[in-house]
Amino acid sequence: MRLVLTALFALTIVAGISARTASAADKPNVVILLSDDQRWDDYSFLGHEAIKTPHIDKLASQSLVYERGYVPTSLCRPSLASLITGLYPHQNGITGNDPAENKRTNEGRAVLVDRFEKNPRLAAILGQHGYISFQSGKWWEGNYSSGGFTEGMSHGDVTKGGRHGDVGLTIGRKTMKPVTDFIDKAVAEDKPFFLWYAPMMPHLPHDPPKRLLDKYKAEGRPLEVAKYFAMCDWWDETCGQVLDHLDEKKIADNTIVLYLCDNGWIQEADKGGGAVGGPRGKRSVYDGGTRTPIMIRYPGHVEPARNTTDLASSIDLVPTILDACGIQTDYNFPGISLMDQATAAKRKAIFGEIFAHDIPDYRQPELGLLYRWVIDGDYKLIVPSGMDDGAFGPEKVVLFNVTQDPEEETNVIAEHPEIAAKLRKQLDAWWNPSVK
Repeated sequence: MRLVLTALFALTIVAGISARTASAADKPNVVILLSDDQRWDDYSFLGHEAIKTPHIDKLASQSLVYERGYVPTSLCRPSLASLITGLYPHQNGITGNDPAENKRTNEGRAVLVDRFEKNPRLAAILGQHGYISFQSGKWWEGNYSSGGFTEGMSHGDVTKGGRHGDVGLTIGRKTMKPVTDFIDKAVAEDKPFFLWYAPMMPHLPHDPPKRLLDKYKAEGRPLEVAKYFAMCDWWDETCGQVLDHLDEKKIADNTIVLYLCDNGWIQEADKGGGAVGGPRGKRSVYDGGTRTPIMIRYPGHVEPARNTTDLASSIDLVPTILDACGIQTDYNFPGISLMDQATAAKRKAIFGEIFAHDIPDYRQPELGLLYRWVIDGDYKLIVPSGMDDGAFGPEKVVLFNVTQDPEEETNVIAEHPEIAAKLRKQLDAWWNPSVK
C-alpha cells in the first residue's frame, strides 16, 4: 500500500488562520516540558522504587494526568515532528531520523526540513495570533524558524551536521538562562508566549553531576543504571527551575503547562552507550517505547485528576493547546482536545506506527514501515510489515491485554480472534481512511 501524504500536499501554512495582536491577558501562555528517552513509569509519583522526581510529582498533583498516554512513534525526530504538527508520521512525511540516501553529505536532511515546513506547525499557528515563541533543546528540523518560532537556540544547519539541535542542547545540562530570559522578556513586553523546553535529558550521554550520581549509587546496582536514575533526577531539577520561574513572575495561573516524553527507554545494566535502551524501549513498538504520562496543568480550567483508564496521545497536544487558547483553524487534525475528559472517554482507540531509523527512500517514506499498532480498551494489536527482523517488535501479528499484562509478555490472539479481527479492521481504516 502506498501512503498518501495528505498533510504534505493538501495543507497550506496560512489556511484558516487570521493574524492579530494579543496581550498576555488575552491568551494563556503555553509551556511544553518534553523529556527525552525516559520510560513511562520512571517517576516517583508513578511508584518507581528509587528515582526521585519531586518537581514533576508536584506538577502531576496540580495536573490532569493521563497515565495511559502514548506517542505514535518511538523515535526522536518523527515523535517530535508529530507532536508539533499534530499529524502522524505517515501524514507529515517525517518517518525516521535520517535519510539513508546522501547521508554523508546531509542533502537528504535538508529535503526533510523543507518537507516539515510544508506542514502546520504549532508555533507558526500561535504566532499568527500574537504569540512570541522560543525553541530550546532537541530540535531536528533546521533553524528554529522552520518550526515557526520567533526565537530559539538552534541554528540548524543540517548540511553541516546540525541534527539534534546544536547549541540548543546546552539548555538544561549547562544553562537555563536563555529560557528564563525569554520568559522575562515576554512578561516585560506583555506578550503571550510559547516555550518549547526539550533538553536532551535524560538522553545519553548519561553524565549527571557527581552529587546526583552519588545519591543513586547502591550496592548491587550497576553503575550504568545509577547514572540513568541520576539523569532522571537531574531532568526533574531543571523542570522545577522552569516551573519556579513561572511562579516568580506570577504568571503560573495563566500558563498551560504540558508534560510528556518523546519515547521510552529501558536502561540495560551492562550498557552505557549506544542509541537503543533495551530491545523493548526506544524504537520498539511495545509500551516501553511508546507509553508516556501526559499531563495538563491549567489552573482554573483543568481540574487536577489521575485518569488511569482513558487513552491519550501526543497527537492530541496541538488540538488541546489550540482549544485552551481559543484558536480555531481549518486544519483537520486527527487528535482531540484533552481538556475535557469526557471527550477522551468517548474515543474508542488510539494508533501508532514504527518506521526504520534511516528512511530507505525519502521520496517514499512509507517504504520504511516496520509496525502498525492500535489500542482499544484493554487490548493492543501489533501488526508487523514483514520488513523487520523482530529486533523492535514481534515478527507476527500479536494481541496483548495491556492492562493485565503491561509488559506485553503473553500473546492472547488465539484466545480472542474476534478482538484481533475487530482491531485489525480499525487499524486498516485508520491507515487508509478510504477503507470503510
